[in-house]
Amino acid sequence: MSSGIDSADVKEVLHSESGPVVQECADATAAPPKMPRGARALKFGLCATVVLCLVASFVHVLLVFLHVAPANTVSKRYSPLINSWVYPFFEQNWRLFAPDPEAVNRQILARTARTGSDGSVQVSPWFDLTAVDRSAVVHDPFPSHTAQNMLRRAWAGYVDSHGGDDKARTERALMMQKYLGNIAADRAAARRNGPFDFIQLRVVTLPIPVAGPAAGNRPPTPAENRLLPWWKVTRHGK
Repeated sequence: MSSGIDSADVKEVLHSESGPVVQECADATAAPPKMPRGARALKFGLCATVVLCLVASFVHVLLVFLHVAPANTVSKRYSPLINSWVYPFFEQNWRLFAPDPEAVNRQILARTARTGSDGSVQVSPWFDLTAVDRSAVVHDPFPSHTAQNMLRRAWAGYVDSHGGDDKARTERALMMQKYLGNIAADRAAARRNGPFDFIQLRVVTLPIPVAGPAAGNRPPTPAENRLLPWWKVTRHGK
């Protein structure tokens, strides 16, 4: 019986002294396979595109933030760059910490003119562009963003860049003038028959009266009429 125990002890000692068996893998030192040249180019192009999109997104968010933030040293210094990026496609009608609700109602009207073959000038009646936009929004559960804001913001950008004399003294002012004129011409052409070469706008501004006791006995503020000059536009109609 003791011999069985001794043999078991011997086997255990031999097992413990044998140490771990190291298995060598023949492929452990083999070089990884090379990626094909086309795959490497595709991977590089994808990475470059992602980085470019991230940089463009960061720059866009930064410029829009400086546009809507209160005036500061950075926004004043780089104002031309910020405005050239934001206007007219990324214009924001709000400000951080300083909401600016609409205080007036504006009615934008347009009329067109064309020169006949005999040299005579034919002028159309006034056409209410604001009423067309309003009719497209009323009773529509999902109104068009374009119908709500495009014409109004184009006019706001025109006023900001021109002031009150309708003279384009800067590049942005000229851009906003063409932008407003093209919007008005496209909408007039869509709802009027006949070609035209010139367009003129008239803007009626009526302040929204104060409601409640704050109004008191104040007399109503008269409406303001602003007649813009005739603008040459790309020939519309047939």
